[in-house]
Amino acid sequence: MTSMTSTTSTTSSVSPGWNRQRPSGMPSHRYRDAYDRVDVPLAERDWPTRRLTAAPLWVPVDLRDGNQALAEPMDPARKRRFFELLVAMGYKEIEVGYPSASQTDFDFVRLLVSSPDLAPPDVTIVVFTPARRDLIARTVESVRGLRNPVVIHLYTATAPTWRDVVLGHSQASLKELVLAGARDVLELSDGLPDVRFEFSPEVFNLTEPDFVLDVCDAVTDLWDATPERPVILNLPATVEIATPNVYADQIEHMHKSLARRDSVILSVHPHNDRGTGIACAELAVLAGAQRVEGCVFGNGERTGNVDIATLALNLHAQGIDPMIDFSDIDEIRRTVEHCNRIEVHPRHPYVGDLVHTAFSGTHQDAIRKGFAEHRARAAELGKPASEIEWRVPYLPVDPADLGRTYDEVIRVNSQSGKGGIAYLLEAELGVELPRRLQIDFSRRVQAHTDATGGEVSAAALWSLFEAAYLTAGPATRVELVDYRVSGAGDDLVAEVACRIDGTERRVVRRGMGPVETLVAALDEGGVGVEVLGLHQTSIDAGSAADALTLLEYRAGDVTGWAAGRDRSVVGASLAAVVAAAERAGGAGRPRQDSNLQRLT
Repeated sequence: MTSMTSTTSTTSSVSPGWNRQRPSGMPSHRYRDAYDRVDVPLAERDWPTRRLTAAPLWVPVDLRDGNQALAEPMDPARKRRFFELLVAMGYKEIEVGYPSASQTDFDFVRLLVSSPDLAPPDVTIVVFTPARRDLIARTVESVRGLRNPVVIHLYTATAPTWRDVVLGHSQASLKELVLAGARDVLELSDGLPDVRFEFSPEVFNLTEPDFVLDVCDAVTDLWDATPERPVILNLPATVEIATPNVYADQIEHMHKSLARRDSVILSVHPHNDRGTGIACAELAVLAGAQRVEGCVFGNGERTGNVDIATLALNLHAQGIDPMIDFSDIDEIRRTVEHCNRIEVHPRHPYVGDLVHTAFSGTHQDAIRKGFAEHRARAAELGKPASEIEWRVPYLPVDPADLGRTYDEVIRVNSQSGKGGIAYLLEAELGVELPRRLQIDFSRRVQAHTDATGGEVSAAALWSLFEAAYLTAGPATRVELVDYRVSGAGDDLVAEVACRIDGTERRVVRRGMGPVETLVAALDEGGVGVEVLGLHQTSIDAGSAADALTLLEYRAGDVTGWAAGRDRSVVGASLAAVVAAAERAGGAGRPRQDSNLQRLT
């Protein structure tokens, strides 16, 4: 086996005449390229000629790796909601936490033990631990009593800089540390009914190939890996430092060189420091990887973990079943945003609000013609449009596959030439609209401009907005009477009074916010409204600004938007719920009083 010791530049050191770029002045000389930092095995490569034909085993690590990357880690309720989402989507192996590092993580694993219905018996629970005996013992204790299969995931950093600067170990002493940890895992987990093991040589992509191969073979030998009880070897690109082909070469080298290859599940865990985590994962699977760890929508340290939703839907777009259900992508996004408290970018692949949007007239024309051809071809073949080959221009996948409608695409397209709607409201009035409300509102603006044929000023836009979502009217079916909120955290108490069809209802809830309490009161009165999202903004700026709550709701099979305005955020939010209830009940517009009585 030889190593690549030099490279040939892909461009001349002297730029051709048509390239007028000049040196930037940035200190790029301070950094070494990948080939100067680690030997990359050079061999007969098979991965360039292979094709992706099936989905790997997906392992979401949002509850551990993704959670560690959050400014505000998930509380138990959000962690449970995220876990339930992953189970519902069809993930069969889920890394749930780092029990030795956090009491919250330990308690969540114990919740799975005490609430066995949370995790179906075919879901494998993965727990993460460093190679230290006391921490391994704590980790094993967290899973004791689980009815599910368990994977204990042991990790140690192996790359030279980490050995020298962080751990203070030579190759020999680090190998012994890893093996001591592997022995502890074996000993302390003895008696668990269904347990397997995983080892990650952290920063694999910067570790010497011969050393990492030696350590991995030693671990699989100690754990006595067999085809019936395989060991997972997870090879992370912990800090992405090279083009994806380099990672593919490294994975293929391990794939071909491991001593017990038929007893190993080869796993990868790419990060996204260079922005090529997706490509690294796809090429790694071509190179022999069978399992991919990552986060739904890619949350993770620095620029993130690899995005396993995009990876899966990339397979779907190539005619390969991703083995995970993304048929309600908006609900998945809402849950992930709620749990992470990070909004998904509107241009994020597949899930972003604007990914099925064309603002260009040329693109719109092609999409319209593509839809027409698609419907005509379905009629000619005598098949439902949802079953025939998809080939609409500019739309890599059918939005309906992801639970989105063609009307949504058309509504977004109707903004073409009027993209300043959201900008004018924000610049002139300080009102920021969520993307999905922009789509709904733009349809109303389009109808107005089609009827009048004129331009729309910021003031006219606000008048249209008030008429659509805010305009006050006479007292109708639902009326908010008063409310009171006291305490905080577990001692929070909310009391809400409202009238429904003239009958007053007063509801008190402990540990529940005023919005949830009002929703409960409405539900008891026969008005069912589900709040999908609340977005807070303001009207005008400074201390005199009114709060404006924009609320996305669902009532039965119908989703819609309502708004509430008040001097306080709580008052605006409750007014928005009342507005949603009125729209859901079809009883006209609610009365929204900016001086609602507060209980004292």
